[in-house]
Amino acid sequence: MSKVRVGVIGYGGMGSYHAQYLFKGTVAEAELAAVCDVNPARLKVAETAFGERVRRFASSGELFAAKAVDAVLIATPHYFHPPLVIEALKNGVHAMSEKPAGVYTRQVREMNEAAAKSDRVFGVMFNQRTRPVHIKLKELIDSGELGALRRSVWLITSWFRTQSYYDSGDWRATWAGEGGGVLINQCPHNLDLWQWYCGVPARIRAFCGFGKYHHIEVEDDVTAYAEYENGATGVFITTTGEAPGTNRLEITGDRGKVVLEDDRITFWRTVKSVEGFLRTAPGGFDRPEVWECKVPAGAPGPEHEVVTRKWIDAIVRGTPLVARGEEGIKSLQISNAMLLSAWTDAWVNLPVDEEQFCAKLQEKVNGSTYAKKAPARVMNVEGTF
Repeated sequence: MSKVRVGVIGYGGMGSYHAQYLFKGTVAEAELAAVCDVNPARLKVAETAFGERVRRFASSGELFAAKAVDAVLIATPHYFHPPLVIEALKNGVHAMSEKPAGVYTRQVREMNEAAAKSDRVFGVMFNQRTRPVHIKLKELIDSGELGALRRSVWLITSWFRTQSYYDSGDWRATWAGEGGGVLINQCPHNLDLWQWYCGVPARIRAFCGFGKYHHIEVEDDVTAYAEYENGATGVFITTTGEAPGTNRLEITGDRGKVVLEDDRITFWRTVKSVEGFLRTAPGGFDRPEVWECKVPAGAPGPEHEVVTRKWIDAIVRGTPLVARGEEGIKSLQISNAMLLSAWTDAWVNLPVDEEQFCAKLQEKVNGSTYAKKAPARVMNVEGTF
């Protein structure tokens, strides 16, 4: 094929962003061929933006029936990611899902099973994996320079959101429409990176504040403690209600600690193994020699476009994706476990019990009495994600 014909399903904030760079030709071997949205007003906006060069469809069924695309980029509300990926794959169309992969692991597992039966290319939009500092930290850990991992602490409280943000759409911050709050909306990137660096925990104990700072029914404050099979531990703290926020990740290993903050990596490397030193040092107050190293990393680039370009390359040449779609279930395992732990006030083992989580989530949906105080309104998301 000369160019991969791409359709964008869901022409909201993220969908319109993806459509715009595809229309501009930023991804050389791809062209924006179609836009799909159930909202006629959004299709009208797409018509104004792209004219008749880009076809418009009011449903995914119409889009696939028209054979108008070779690949689709799905940017709908979260619940619709798995069924639309499955529909695309069944129609012989390559798929890229925005994050998160879904709301609950059962639907994502079913999506992954459909992908395993297909020969189409399926990716997930974990664009933060393309940031130079994240790549460099991953390389440092995988190289063994940090030694066996012992502890990780991620304080990610810079996801501040106003009440106006939550009032901007009927689906936002509801169990029925979004399936969660900060864990399912803002933190899929952080949770993906956390498991990318440290692996998936064996069990989690979490405490969530539901509507702690905002008039919403879902979680806007989370503190979680994780344990791993090798004895390592982790702490993950996040909220959308604190300012000024912090984004600081500290990972400790047998050869020191590494801190990622303000897009800078600092590695405090012990000259000797910490475990070996503490067992053999003659003095009770002896400390191992430590070198402070500033780890260089390149400048950030257009992250979403990089993921899309790699996806198109995979379609055309069979080269690796930034993140295979099947990997999306890993971060979702963690967020589902955190919510289930808070709901049951207990430890949760991973993989999470799919049926128990689905039952609890359905209880939240069925028992909801939540109503937005302000009418839904259009929010300007220019320059944000």
